Amino acid sequence: MKHIVFDLGQVLIEWSPEPAFAGHFDNAEAIRDWMARVDFDGWNRLQDGGRTMAEGLAAARAAHGEDAAPLESYTANFPLTIAAPVPGSWEIAESLKSAGHRLFAITNWSHDNWPAALTGYPRLQTLFEDIVVSGTEGLLKPEPGIYLTLIRRNGIAPDDCIFIDDSAANVEGARAVGMDAIRFTGSEALRMALKERGIG
Repeated sequence: MKHIVFDLGQVLIEWSPEPAFAGHFDNAEAIRDWMARVDFDGWNRLQDGGRTMAEGLAAARAAHGEDAAPLESYTANFPLTIAAPVPGSWEIAESLKSAGHRLFAITNWSHDNWPAALTGYPRLQTLFEDIVVSGTEGLLKPEPGIYLTLIRRNGIAPDDCIFIDDSAANVEGARAVGMDAIRFTGSEALRMALKERGIG
């Protein structure tokens, strides 16, 4: 029986960083402009890769001065960024577990903000046998090491795994280490892709 390996953000949990900064700006356009100025995406990827929040804030202040100030509230406001589950995905995961599949997860998620995920979605701790968190491991998808960490830590074979992620690059990363992989575009499409593999 195949093991199913889920991504979390945008597959099970919707993530939108803008609400974390709403208190600092007048409107959504101003937030987006600021995020572009401080290269929020690049900054956040380094956080996901294992940099601490203290280190990240220091780097942002050095690069952007006072313009980096809204980042100081990011961890406190992080629950606002993950307020909603992705429709239909949890039901699929639950049904797979009930059918006897072993469930795992690999997520690009900062170590400092990971506790908010466990508080907001406590089922994560019982639904999955193991969750590999990039910020804890110091590894990022689509680097081979993060997939191999899951494989080695749990004594499973990559060709026994189906990996699900919304990122094309991460899907290719999983395939590169020998996993089957599905790019997530929505819960109904996922059901169909699993059904094509004889699952569900």
